Amino acid sequence: MATEKAKRKANSDVRREKKKKKKKNEDEASTESHSEQLSFLQSAMGIQLSSLELESVKDRGILEVPEDADSDIQILGKSIKAAFGASWKEVLCEGQLMEDKVNAGSPAVLILTSSALRCIHLLRGFRSMTKQCHAAKLFSKHMKLEEQIALLKKRVNIASGTPSRIKKLIDTEALSLSRLQVLVLDIHPDVKGYSLFTLPQVRDEFWDLFKNYFYQSMIQGDLRICLYGYQVAARLKAKHKKGDTIPDT
Repeated sequence: MATEKAKRKANSDVRREKKKKKKKNEDEASTESHSEQLSFLQSAMGIQLSSLELESVKDRGILEVPEDADSDIQILGKSIKAAFGASWKEVLCEGQLMEDKVNAGSPAVLILTSSALRCIHLLRGFRSMTKQCHAAKLFSKHMKLEEQIALLKKRVNIASGTPSRIKKLIDTEALSLSRLQVLVLDIHPDVKGYSLFTLPQVRDEFWDLFKNYFYQSMIQGDLRICLYGYQVAARLKAKHKKGDTIPDT
């Protein structure tokens, strides 16, 4: 009996030790991935963050999504949902304005993409969260600025748009960044190898927008950046370094 008990305890200790080791390996892998994504972002920006700025963003600055999200957009939505913890329903689903807490036109999640089609595609991953409070589509194709300004007079939890239209809406004070917690940057390359970071004109509009409205919030630790499509973009960049002809990042 005592021997059986000792065996069970020993097995339990072994399992516990394996779990600890697995958790440690996962944490180390996550830290390494955070660093790699921060380096990728700095390279794309052409800016070297200071050690003080890196300290501010290294733990929470990057919000990772599994590589599977590239083929299953629902995984993106689930990853963003998980980032809000127990408050996800209150922050991402409810549709009522709340005085001094939730102002009109102030999304908690903003998705930036290079085109209207990409905006619509990424929003598909959030359908289960946008039944009560519809996601805002903020791009210029087939949509008038005045219509979007009217839409932003209501509560908005999740919005997706292109850089030029997002900038116009911020400048007209229709779109507020007061509640923004997660910025999703769609850097998944298209069939020609272009993305938000590399598509001519869109790239310049994006960096102007990012540096003026999001950069400070990121380095202060108030805004988390999700690089959607990072793994694919990083592999493409590695191919470019080997001499293949593809767009620069």
